[in-house]
Amino acid sequence: MKLKHLEIFVVSPPAPGWGGRYWIFPKLTTDTGLVGYGECYASTVGPDAMRAVIEDVFHRHMEGENPENIELMFRRAYSAGFTQRPDPTVMGAFSGLEIACWDILGKARGRPVYALLGGRMNARVRSYTYLYPDEGDDAAEFWVNADMNAKAAAKAVAQGFTAIKFDPAGPYTIRGGHQPAMSDISRSVEFCAKIRAAVGDRADLLFGTHGQFTTAGAIRLGRELEPYNPLWYEEPIPPDNLHEFAEVARMVRIPLATGERLSTKAEFGALLRLGGVKILQPALGRMGGIWEAKKVAAMAEVFNAEIAPHLYAGPVEWAANIHLAASIPNILMAETIQTGGAFHLKLIKHTLQWKDGYIIPPDAPGLGIEFDEELALAHPFTGDGLHLQMQEAPCDYSEGNRFAGGAPRE
Repeated sequence: MKLKHLEIFVVSPPAPGWGGRYWIFPKLTTDTGLVGYGECYASTVGPDAMRAVIEDVFHRHMEGENPENIELMFRRAYSAGFTQRPDPTVMGAFSGLEIACWDILGKARGRPVYALLGGRMNARVRSYTYLYPDEGDDAAEFWVNADMNAKAAAKAVAQGFTAIKFDPAGPYTIRGGHQPAMSDISRSVEFCAKIRAAVGDRADLLFGTHGQFTTAGAIRLGRELEPYNPLWYEEPIPPDNLHEFAEVARMVRIPLATGERLSTKAEFGALLRLGGVKILQPALGRMGGIWEAKKVAAMAEVFNAEIAPHLYAGPVEWAANIHLAASIPNILMAETIQTGGAFHLKLIKHTLQWKDGYIIPPDAPGLGIEFDEELALAHPFTGDGLHLQMQEAPCDYSEGNRFAGGAPRE
């Protein structure tokens, strides 16, 4: 069995667009006719340029190879051009292709992917979601309104969620970390207080920040959140200075989580050795794929750390996350888009199941999904923005900041 053909789908989810501007799905076909689907989460270049990168990685390192040889193909891509260091663009391309290989391997053996990763450790996977506005809500107001978020949190808990995430802490900018405005600190405290009052002890609070702050700024904000006992304080500083996470952890009594922008075991290993972060959030469509994530999970065990796969993408990365989560002992929870996401589930013909706050790992071969190519082709991406974009304007200390939310539109 050899990898023979590559096709790429770039899909734009319809409004409200939870999951980003577009999703990139590579489809691999073998010389025996088996088909596998993957997803690339890297968004450092536009989708046309990313398509060219995916094609280059496939033709250069994978075409004609047995899809079983995951390790060999990873080492080729990781070493390409005399690099041998994390590269989010190349690794993002490889990640999606690697996920597709696992889908093929599972189908070839008639087994779900998790069965090839050591078997099913977990019969169900605890899930969490960001809080999102309902249809008809004023979305611009929702992201800065604590009462609206408290209502959304109560609704999520009534659906079965035992953890919910929110980010009221101001802008994420190209300028690196900044000191939070006092108004952002006050809003963050109000969010925590009202959401905690709405859900009581029925759910954990997950406080997101998207790497907004300097070390000192993260400490200032984190200390104000401690009375509400969040389960985690996510990416409080930018991901390009791993040493500083340990300093934030030393000064703030909330567990730190990070990882959605890290690539390969090299960066996750450095983070674990430096200390401070005990909740890792790999994005499987960026960090090297399922096998690399399995290695990171094993390293995390040694450091008594937990895994909480990140998801702000499409349903194929979600499926990959579920198979990883089903196979490891140190899974904390996995992100979902609401209870699976209306368009996400439609794109995979509702082949993944969310029930009472948990995701049920599928028993079908491969990733266990049915990808709807016709639907994918009916929703092409025609814009020129990136999957997500950071603002150029700095933090506003006089007029306040309004987070634009997680569904950027052209």
